[in-house]
Amino acid sequence: MNMQPPSPFSPGSADTQVAFDRRELSVILSVYGRMVAAGEWRDYGISSLREMAVFSVFRRTAEHPLYRIEKRPKLRNRQGMYSVVAMDGQILKRGQDLKTVLRVLERKLIRAVNLD
Repeated sequence: MNMQPPSPFSPGSADTQVAFDRRELSVILSVYGRMVAAGEWRDYGISSLREMAVFSVFRRTAEHPLYRIEKRPKLRNRQGMYSVVAMDGQILKRGQDLKTVLRVLERKLIRAVNLD
């Protein structure tokens, strides 16, 4: 009988962390790249926590994030597991589909381009 403790990387482990998968990161980085090209964003950070994964975007490196793109799998069957949160904590958009949720940031890109 095998008496080894469960691996911290096993799917059933209580210490597993939520992370963005490759497809999700591709969608997020596509929006991020357009915002960088428009001069709106300059840096990002990714956090993988127990309850959620967070992609934070910054105008400058040493400040609070302008927006947080959050993935909370426990909310999948309620409001939706993806959300965009503003710097003041206000949830700008929440839903099941990441591309749809990120459209709230696309509108800001259109405004930034039209100001020139």
